[in-house]
Amino acid sequence: MTFDQILQSLKKKDYSSVYFLSGEEPYYIDVIANFIEENVLEEADKGFNQLVLYGKDVDLQNVINLAKQFPMMGDKQVIIVREAQDIVDLKESKKEENKSSKEKKANKPIDLFEEYVKNPQTSTVLVLCYKGKSLDKRKSLSKTIEKSAILFESKKLYENQLPEWITKYVSSKGFTVSPKAAVLLSEFLGNDLSKITNEVDKLCILIPAGSLISPEIIEKNVGISKDYNIFELNNAIGAKDFDKVMRIVQYFAANPKGNPFVVTISTLHGFFLKVMTYHFAPDKNPDSLAALMKVNKFFMKDYQLAAKNYPPKKISAIFELLNEYDLKSKGVNNPSVEDGELLKELVYKILR
Repeated sequence: MTFDQILQSLKKKDYSSVYFLSGEEPYYIDVIANFIEENVLEEADKGFNQLVLYGKDVDLQNVINLAKQFPMMGDKQVIIVREAQDIVDLKESKKEENKSSKEKKANKPIDLFEEYVKNPQTSTVLVLCYKGKSLDKRKSLSKTIEKSAILFESKKLYENQLPEWITKYVSSKGFTVSPKAAVLLSEFLGNDLSKITNEVDKLCILIPAGSLISPEIIEKNVGISKDYNIFELNNAIGAKDFDKVMRIVQYFAANPKGNPFVVTISTLHGFFLKVMTYHFAPDKNPDSLAALMKVNKFFMKDYQLAAKNYPPKKISAIFELLNEYDLKSKGVNNPSVEDGELLKELVYKILR
């Protein structure tokens, strides 16, 4: 089931007996687990029938025993195991894999857990938050959970998906966000969805209901400069606006912690990769190009200008420069030059 499908069924009070929430993106796992913790039981029943455990403090047999119990003076009990990836019995070691099938058939906790999933206590809602990884889909446990319970894999978003995700999240809060502001947030906060939602939630408290979140509002309340950021650097380089580029580079050099050279290099590489894609796209229709380049149509004019200023041959040379200066920032053929000076050299060579 998808995240949205799980939340919809929970809101309808259509509860499964077992939820196994796994994957690299903790945000979705936390949202589902928190919803169950806050909404399945009435407040008066939580003291008797709701348990929140942590993987490092329990073993799988303990979890099974608790799940098999009946609720006290109620219809349901909720057991949430946070950080379930720390349950030792759920970790499959190489030694375990190498054991004979006869040895494996012994009543091990993981086998007992699989049996429980097949025939769970219907009055229990058991939630395991298995963060940072996913179960091996080839293994029996994963197949059993997928067949008999709710198995959810929470995947990290790609960077190009973040602005759209931010736009939808802001909309769900009853606000709007400009395309540029959405990109600013994604560039500054990265693909940590919990961090993004925290910042957006703060903004929604600070500004009038239904407002537009603009770059100016972000600069004032989040601390991201609307003029001196990697997004503006990309555009200034694309437009060959030498003065603006150097102002931004000076700002980056003076604030290296907030503007790491390795991130700047990576983002410039992504920018020019999109410009190269623009050159070789068979269909120059803005809608088709935006879909192919995985960018908001609002920004196509910036890539169109960059494509005019940087032909494919020049972009190939820029890729070589980016690789060269990435190595220099790591000490290769560069014993002492600071990152700020390296960035100045790099952009000067890109622009000339």
